[in-house]
Amino acid sequence: MDLLLLPTTAVTSFLWILLAVGGLLLVSSLLSPRHNRHRTLVFGVALLLALRYLYWRAAHTLPPPGWTAEFLASSGFLALEITAALGSLSSFVLLCRTRERSAEVDELTARPLAAEPPRVAVLIATYNEGPDELEHTLLGALRLDYPCFEVCVLDDGGRPWLRELCEQRGARYFHRTDRRDAKAGNLNAAWGRLRAEAHPPAFLAVFDADFVPHRNFLQRTLPLFGDPSLGLVQTPQHFFNTDPIQHNLGLSRSYPDEQRFFFDTLQPARDAWGIAFCCGTSSVVRSETLARIGGFPTASVTEDFLLTLALQEKGFHTAYLNEPLSEGLAPEGLREYLTQRSRWCLGLFQIARGRLGPFHRNGLRWRDRWSVLDAMLYWTGTFSFRLAALGAPLLFWLFDLTLIRATLAEAVSSFGVFYLWTLGAIHFASRGKVLPFLTDASQLVAAPAVLAAVRRGLFSRRPQPFRVTAKGGDRSRVVVQWRIVAPLLVVAGLYLAALLHSLVFPVLGFREAGEGKEIVLGWTIYNLVVIGLTLLLAIEVPRLRTRTWSTPRRVWITQNDGATLGAELVELSLHQARVRCESPPGEGRVLLNLGETLPDLAAIATEDPRQPGHCTLLLETKPAQYDALLDCLYGGERPPITLTYRLGALLRDLLRRLATPARLLR
Repeated sequence: MDLLLLPTTAVTSFLWILLAVGGLLLVSSLLSPRHNRHRTLVFGVALLLALRYLYWRAAHTLPPPGWTAEFLASSGFLALEITAALGSLSSFVLLCRTRERSAEVDELTARPLAAEPPRVAVLIATYNEGPDELEHTLLGALRLDYPCFEVCVLDDGGRPWLRELCEQRGARYFHRTDRRDAKAGNLNAAWGRLRAEAHPPAFLAVFDADFVPHRNFLQRTLPLFGDPSLGLVQTPQHFFNTDPIQHNLGLSRSYPDEQRFFFDTLQPARDAWGIAFCCGTSSVVRSETLARIGGFPTASVTEDFLLTLALQEKGFHTAYLNEPLSEGLAPEGLREYLTQRSRWCLGLFQIARGRLGPFHRNGLRWRDRWSVLDAMLYWTGTFSFRLAALGAPLLFWLFDLTLIRATLAEAVSSFGVFYLWTLGAIHFASRGKVLPFLTDASQLVAAPAVLAAVRRGLFSRRPQPFRVTAKGGDRSRVVVQWRIVAPLLVVAGLYLAALLHSLVFPVLGFREAGEGKEIVLGWTIYNLVVIGLTLLLAIEVPRLRTRTWSTPRRVWITQNDGATLGAELVELSLHQARVRCESPPGEGRVLLNLGETLPDLAAIATEDPRQPGHCTLLLETKPAQYDALLDCLYGGERPPITLTYRLGALLRDLLRRLATPARLLR
């Protein structure tokens, strides 16, 4: 191994970088991420470079052993780095494979249909969601293109208006007298009632209250159940709104939502290994296999992952169909985003401590145990290392403690090559869904909440409540998340003060660190960029819950005097539209023509003083028009807006967003 590391000079480090760049250019031009052999080659190299880097860190960068503050700090940081690296190594192995099932479904659907299609119960679990979310979910579910299904709304909130809505729309309404076991208990109560009927459903399709299935959802998922050992089919989650990362940074059209890497890259890889897991919504489970495991498990607040393990223990496997067959509502604010991530993390560690944990005696396969361990490494290693990496350079600036004793050339030839190849490999496998600075900012903003959930999940013996991800609320104001902003401002202030001090008094600390000071300086600048993005992310800007069209859509506005104006639809919701036109109509009543299905929508026009050329139209729809608008917005089968990042557009959007905070805060 030492032969790969020494001697290291500026020339050899440059050659290592050149070799990595050349290799990545060959990968992008000659290899395909659809071929598992190609993926194995790319991530095999990444794994070897990771091991090479870890050997260099452990063997060549630590201070002399002893009970010194520098050695203890350096060793502790290395331990966290190794924990995070184990998660990366596990991910590299996972990503060596991938599986796409669309061609398989095409072949299965071409076969003759059964004389009597199996009955399906579409379950919509709800607790405190409002009418807007539930109405479009209910309408979308009722319009599924399948001959034998029924929609059941499972209301854990006991709301009379929802019962009336179900009666009006033709759905069944289920309500239980207690809320025991949260969502899993709600599903079990409904499933118990359905099983007791004369003709129980053969399959259960499960949706959260804010997820709308596309019409072909059952047509595409049910054919896979021709395999009798298949217990569950999961499909990806796509979103009709921007998540807090996209929205607060102004990147809705240049950067994919934060879950795209997981659903579009990691889940197909897990499926190839036979360890894809249920994600709660947009899934179908076979009723017979559910009976074999005693219903939806309730020992974790993430009943979906636990359901997967329970099925696998009984010999049933899961399948992942990577097609956009539903759309839902992503968390709209940072608090909701952190609540959701904390619940996922907490539920995983409840599973790890339970009967189906990876270290317990049970019927799980080794790959199933690996699946849980991989997730545990992600939640523990990634987020703890992110916080440690944020503060590590301050130990040098404040206390003259050097955690990594190396020259810049050594760091480039070891860490730089590994980091560059890893970025290229992830880009190759995901087709451009991950960007380092933005990923680091999203991890940094979530790290305190996630690590608190890790602590509760590992050590707390108290029952942990199921925290629903809140939807709705007032999103019309700028909200500064001071619990996130204040500590980061302190850290950024310390960094800037230290840099200023090193420039004014260069003989103190900075000059005495030798060549290692260049590593600390580069690390500091990187951290300041990540802090800046995180601060920008923590300033929540106003938003409307809208359907934003992926391509410009031409509409027409008829004024009171009969004149018709052409305009471009920018945003559309159930209650208002925003358009762009050269000569906006004056304030007052108008008619909006969205096309053949929605020709004459009455609206009240108001000018937007913040954006010249834009106009907001408050819609006044009749019942039939409202249903048609619902179908127009949520009943289609449109692909997501942004599936990969576009670097040029992303930089332009970030610069535009940087120019807005002062105006927003006035």
